[in-house]
Amino acid sequence: MESKITIECGNIKLEGILGENTSQKAVIICHPHPLYGGNMDNPVVMTIADSFFEKGFTTLRFNFRGTCNSTGMFDNGNGEQEDIRAAMSWLMENGYQKICLAGYSFGARMNALVVSKGCEIEDHIMVSPPVGFMSFDDIDKMSCTGLIITGANDEIAPADLVQGHINRWQINPRYEIIKDCDHFYSGCLGKLKTILTDYV
Repeated sequence: MESKITIECGNIKLEGILGENTSQKAVIICHPHPLYGGNMDNPVVMTIADSFFEKGFTTLRFNFRGTCNSTGMFDNGNGEQEDIRAAMSWLMENGYQKICLAGYSFGARMNALVVSKGCEIEDHIMVSPPVGFMSFDDIDKMSCTGLIITGANDEIAPADLVQGHINRWQINPRYEIIKDCDHFYSGCLGKLKTILTDYV
């Protein structure tokens, strides 16, 4: 069952949707760039949430500061990292011990920053990390990353550039490239869900 929650991050209030499940495993799903229309109701974000929920996870998707009904203003990726940490704290305070991070596009970059700075999480999943649109050179430690997905026609997350970063991070995640798929997963949400549910 989904319920609306409020996550407090300092004086900022973030709106979130909690999909409560039976286990103590939870996943936070972060949305694409808010200045380009990204929010927690994005179809790719919803697909990630559905995939985890079907596998028994409690799901938490939320709107970054300044997005929809979350207070505050867009903070160019700085405050947004605090938003993710606040969401993790909310889950821990509510009894969830095993927490995964999953993000799509801008959300994948925000999670990657949080992970690279060191945080205790079970797993880290990136869907179309926007390496062709934003620099990932400041991210160097990604040891808990288990799955990375992109589309063969994704110009924002080009497969070869993603592979270059995987090599640089010296990690060995499951890496899936979806054929005939663009950055928006047009007509490919089913394929994305199949990969996610199989992985989870």
